[in-house]
Amino acid sequence: MYSGELEVQAKRKALAVLQDEITRILNSSRDLANLTNLIIKGDEKEIQACLDRMRSTEEEVENLRRKITREVSEIGGLMANREDILRTAYVMDDIAGYISGIAFRLANMKGSTLKKAQFDEDLKELVGMVVDTIFKINEMGRALSINPANTIELAQDVQKLERQVDAKYRAVIIKALGEISNNKDLLLFKDAIEGIEGMVDKCQEASDSFTILALGM
Repeated sequence: MYSGELEVQAKRKALAVLQDEITRILNSSRDLANLTNLIIKGDEKEIQACLDRMRSTEEEVENLRRKITREVSEIGGLMANREDILRTAYVMDDIAGYISGIAFRLANMKGSTLKKAQFDEDLKELVGMVVDTIFKINEMGRALSINPANTIELAQDVQKLERQVDAKYRAVIIKALGEISNNKDLLLFKDAIEGIEGMVDKCQEASDSFTILALGM
């Protein structure tokens, strides 16, 4: 088999695993949205079940990232853009870590605090933006194997969402400093919101990595 054929096969396998990784992260972001609703409702049993699913998904994402590393290392120097594929996989792994961190902080808050200070809708809106952003990243990953040019176009949508999250993050942080009097809840909420902002920045980084991959296809 020619080296060119080996490279195509290896790249196809690596991209398939990468897409699997993104799909799991998208599911985890939807669990985060569900978790937010459960916290506001105060459903302790379902909150724990949701956290367990998210923890399991994070482990699956880490295992997939390791699988991509193995796939790429086996082909060695035959894959021209192996560094770009690996970089994308590691950024996605970071996003999964952010989701878990946000979930941990929110789960240790009281839903009553969020409702009393009227942050329930703000939080739902921010988490909704998170799901939308990761959905766009998922679309970029799918387009990579079918229509790389569409991947580049979708990057603009990710950038737009990232700016919206930044604006909302600033407004919510300022509001929280004035409305949440309990120091523990304030710290947890502030860390969670900062985590959302940092995670969407990582999504922008993932979008840039997918754009680089698309240009090399």
